[in-house]
Amino acid sequence: MADRYMIRKGGVVEGAKVPELAKLRIASDAALAEEKEKALAAKEKELAEQREALKKRTAEYEKEYADHKQQLIDLRREAKLGGNFFVEPEAKLLFVIRIVGIIKLAPKPRKVLQLLRLRQLHNGVFLKVNKPILQMLKLVQPYVTYGYPSLKTVRDLLYKRGYAKVNKQRIPISDNSVISTSLGEKQGIFGMEDLVHEIYTVGPEFKKANNFIWPFKLSAPRGGFKCKRHGYCEMKGGDWGNREEEINELIKRMN
Repeated sequence: MADRYMIRKGGVVEGAKVPELAKLRIASDAALAEEKEKALAAKEKELAEQREALKKRTAEYEKEYADHKQQLIDLRREAKLGGNFFVEPEAKLLFVIRIVGIIKLAPKPRKVLQLLRLRQLHNGVFLKVNKPILQMLKLVQPYVTYGYPSLKTVRDLLYKRGYAKVNKQRIPISDNSVISTSLGEKQGIFGMEDLVHEIYTVGPEFKKANNFIWPFKLSAPRGGFKCKRHGYCEMKGGDWGNREEEINELIKRMN
């Protein structure tokens, strides 16, 4: 029983005659109140257990991130000592930002941007790195900029600008219950740190977790763009295209 349901508190004056219907109503209200107390106690206990489990998982995630970082450092050192080159692991996660509006936009790029959920200027989404996504990005490259977000960037975006899609509505992620209600039972994502881990590591439930997050509505970057007509990798320098790790600096200015 939900705690929002109100139960009447019927009091009877001592010595007064009480009709049979009133006695039945009072007994029913007392039974409902007892049932509500038990349900609330069970709910509180369940939430406390979920919080403890989330704390443990968060500590495990932090250890996993630290171990992975240290492993890369060790491999780089080993390669340097052996006089070899270390090939960095390929990125699994992209963050794409739309930098152009809707004026004079051809139908095909417009449709691709719509499929990528980039319907408005300065919208941003997480995407998994695979061949179909990279082919789609080629079609809309002059209209977007993208790169490989760091763990700090993913965490900052979700904590500051994270909104959930619940029943086709944009709901702020103000509590872990918003996440656990939608993704808890089937996907095993009960809190914000679970969501950060699933997105950053591109886990098996990445598609469901990413669809649960509403596209980010970012601000215009502090200091502005350099030149939207030219690519980031061009000699003249511009904004559209692949920034790789430099996307983190842009997101910091837009978040």
